[in-house]
Amino acid sequence: MEKYMRTALDLAKKGIGKVNPNPLVGAVIVKNGKIISGGFHEKYGGFHAERNAILNCSEDLTGAEMYVTLEPCCHHGKTPPCTDIIIKSGIKRVVIGCVDDNPIVKNKGIQILKNNGIEVITGVLEKECRKLNEIFFHYIKNKTPFVIMKYAMTADGKIASATGDSKWITDEPSRIHVHETRNQVMGIMAGIGTVLSDNPLLTCRIKDGTNPTRIICDSKLRIPINSNIVNTAKEIPTIIACGKNIDPNKKKELEERGVEIINTNTEQTDLKALMKILGERGIDSVLLEGGGTLNYTALKEGIVNKIHVYIGHKIIGGAAAKTPVGGLGIDLIKNAVILEPENIEKIGKDLFIEYSITR
Repeated sequence: MEKYMRTALDLAKKGIGKVNPNPLVGAVIVKNGKIISGGFHEKYGGFHAERNAILNCSEDLTGAEMYVTLEPCCHHGKTPPCTDIIIKSGIKRVVIGCVDDNPIVKNKGIQILKNNGIEVITGVLEKECRKLNEIFFHYIKNKTPFVIMKYAMTADGKIASATGDSKWITDEPSRIHVHETRNQVMGIMAGIGTVLSDNPLLTCRIKDGTNPTRIICDSKLRIPINSNIVNTAKEIPTIIACGKNIDPNKKKELEERGVEIINTNTEQTDLKALMKILGERGIDSVLLEGGGTLNYTALKEGIVNKIHVYIGHKIIGGAAAKTPVGGLGIDLIKNAVILEPENIEKIGKDLFIEYSITR
């Protein structure tokens, strides 16, 4: 069973960057010990994996088995229920990786299949299937984006030298890896400090990649009108989140350039309020590529779910060199943010560590 589910997982990953805020799902159909068809959720609003797998198959499906990474849907959304086409197909067993946490589906799809005489087995490679859709599960439960804080630092914990130089702490393979993550999320967030110092584009630069919505935390609208972000705002969705004390003329000028302004009506940008607004707009995930100040505030406000750390094979030293998390810091070690390492790998000569936040 695990062999077929791994094939379904591989198919599901083909939808990365194209289906948000829907889940990634893959399905394979097996008959007489042989895979006869497969499918995946290819794009938002398109057919789901189960329907694609069935439509892709020219053979008789009577008595066949389906392996699917997520519980089949049983409601009318942008597409018909997957349970309907499975029941009509003649498939007699459905093996499911994990239950769908969406309240309108959870356990209901399974029960409908059972009520129609289809054998259902659940929990095959459940851990892997749940991790694949951790963004979806968080968003469907909380209605706010899943936030990944990302930073690159030297082996001695610096994100820039004392002069402010930061190019490049890591090598090209690590930077490509970051762009692959940008392709997976719907939003990318940075602070005004990053914009003023680096003048970034914050785009996804991999083949067939999708540019996330750019979100700049800029309480007083200090962003230069001639910055790369503003100059490309009509081509790439761009939001500036500000506070209540802003220049109305600057706001109007930015809006004329294609920038959307979100005002949290506070002195500084309220990150919790911003996450709620972004969630209401269907943004299910945000990659936070801020500097030390924004990173500290995000951790303090409790909006971060995961941390991606890239450790370059360099040491630069310097008491005044910038570190990944600034701000006032935490007074006692017992009050520290606690992390759980989920993945550690070598990328070229750099190290990549993926942490989840446990406290």
